[in-house]
Amino acid sequence: MRHRKKVNHLSRTSPHRKALLANMATSLIIHKGIVTTLAKAKALKTYIEPLINRSKEDSTHNRRLVFSYLNNKNAVSELFRNISIKVAKRHGGYTRILRIANRNGDNAQLCRFELVDYNENMLATKSEIKQKVAGTRRGTTRKKKLPVASQVEGGVITEKTKAVKAHEETPKEEPKEEPIVEQTSKDTELNN
Repeated sequence: MRHRKKVNHLSRTSPHRKALLANMATSLIIHKGIVTTLAKAKALKTYIEPLINRSKEDSTHNRRLVFSYLNNKNAVSELFRNISIKVAKRHGGYTRILRIANRNGDNAQLCRFELVDYNENMLATKSEIKQKVAGTRRGTTRKKKLPVASQVEGGVITEKTKAVKAHEETPKEEPKEEPIVEQTSKDTELNN
């Protein structure tokens, strides 16, 4: 029985599982995102998040501890130099799991496992401000109007608002019609 045992063994022995997670964590740190199965991604999340949390404080002791898990100098230096700076203000939740379709061979659920601060597509949508729905004590909801990113906020005009206004003010050009040229008998003889 496996009562109260939370570790997913991934059908591997302990040394095999540790090597698998170390290799996946190294690939994640170097490439900022990997594609794997959902079960492996969930196991990797519990493995990598404490290591990223340790990287916030750059000390010899923390570097040695992280190296004992990863066994890769390049990954350790990348983690402590670049990634720790980006995640310095976060208090957890450094990774994201995005589900993809099932794999053709064995129908396993695939997912993309990535570092949160390195996906430019997600960061772009996060910066756009949308309407927020606020609840009341009585259970009814009302819509709060928040300023849209294209509007002037606090009397300050940003570069984005300048670009949006310039785009709105430019008139659209209509396609130009080409004059119809009649073919003479000489032109038809040349074409044939």
